[in-house]
Amino acid sequence: MSDARSIPARTTRAVLLVCGSSVLFEGYDVGSLGAVLPALAADRHWSLTPMQLGALGSYALAGMFFGGMAIGTLGDLLGRRRMLLACVALFSLTMAGAALAPTPFWFGLCRFLGGLGLGGVIPVAAALTIEYSPPARRSFNYGMMYSGYSLGILCAALAAMALLPAWGWRGVMAVGALPLLALVPMARALPESLEYLAARGRQSEAKALAARLGVTGEHLVAQSASTHERAGLRDVVAAIFARRRLRATVCFWIALFCGMLLVYGLNTWLPMIMRKQGYDLGSSLTFLLVFSLTSACGGVVLGKIADRFGARATVALAYAVGALAIAALMTRNALVVSYALVALAGIGSISASLILTGHLTHFYPSHARGAATGWALSFARFGAMCGPLMGGYIASVGANWSWNFVAFAVTGLVAALAVAALPSRSRVEEGEGGELPGDAREARDAADRGAQLS
Repeated sequence: MSDARSIPARTTRAVLLVCGSSVLFEGYDVGSLGAVLPALAADRHWSLTPMQLGALGSYALAGMFFGGMAIGTLGDLLGRRRMLLACVALFSLTMAGAALAPTPFWFGLCRFLGGLGLGGVIPVAAALTIEYSPPARRSFNYGMMYSGYSLGILCAALAAMALLPAWGWRGVMAVGALPLLALVPMARALPESLEYLAARGRQSEAKALAARLGVTGEHLVAQSASTHERAGLRDVVAAIFARRRLRATVCFWIALFCGMLLVYGLNTWLPMIMRKQGYDLGSSLTFLLVFSLTSACGGVVLGKIADRFGARATVALAYAVGALAIAALMTRNALVVSYALVALAGIGSISASLILTGHLTHFYPSHARGAATGWALSFARFGAMCGPLMGGYIASVGANWSWNFVAFAVTGLVAALAVAALPSRSRVEEGEGGELPGDAREARDAADRGAQLS
């Protein structure tokens, strides 16, 4: 698919606003549980044990694992616009359900069902953001859109501070249902994916929508001018695991696995590790704030750099710098130096991972963008689960706290190497000779096999 396109700024802004808001709502949902966890633990009506509290925290993550694969794929097959709106509606309704839950079982069920929607937001929002961004600003716009995630977590913390004393944890969860009020204006502002319409053979609808939006370019033509084959599930899966893309898929999955391990591992253990190093409680909590806020700003900065110098080199360097910063935290430094190192660690984990996700979304053909992103992020959820466990294991065996920094630094280095090993998108496309759907691709592959046999 050609990148020769013209997208009006108003269309790009509308898509960024809706997708960024959706990601912000997701960040609030994800951050809300951590914000209310102490209040849940103190709830005398439920009397939850630490194991039960941990289980409640894992239900949404389990739902996100399945949601990332399912919703990302369905977005490519049934429409990205409708799936994004459905995800926002689902996790908002389940937040209302969690606020009204009579028992821990119903609370956990609502969190799991909400996780299905949470896992689907990023793949679909990523595909729409990349599609409706000018080629020269894709990474920057993606960083802007994804920065809403960190802002959502920050909003959850602020809401908890304001509402917990008077309304308890149910009030904080109830705020997460407010995105339902935004669904109608979001539906009006967000256009359907032109790439989706073209891939489904709905050329007249794609051209009519493009004319209304003022979008022009060769991407409005179906993936082959000589065929009207619709891209189905087989085509979507083949685009991800085709022989020519297998190396890229493996590298993306490894890097995002390591990135999510860093994000969730450091988010969980950073304050405690810094306390072990001798910092007081206030400073230790500030480290977590610095880690989160700099990553939100860092995503925008890295996106700008990636647009100019290339996403692969930018992300690999960011992971490597993050790994070095984490390793440098092994020694006791001046407070301002430690803050700077933690800031670099945030950029080299959260910011690098979000720009890598945007690069992944653009790397795959248009008819498989949502599925490729969703599947990769679902695999990365295992890294998210391993991060807190790795810190817990190091503590359980009685190892020195500094081994946490060693383990996280090595993880960052592995992520950097995996990104450096990625093939270039242009080389993969040249090897394919273009994207062909359905029968045309089968005929080409059959010819290739025949040539190999001869």
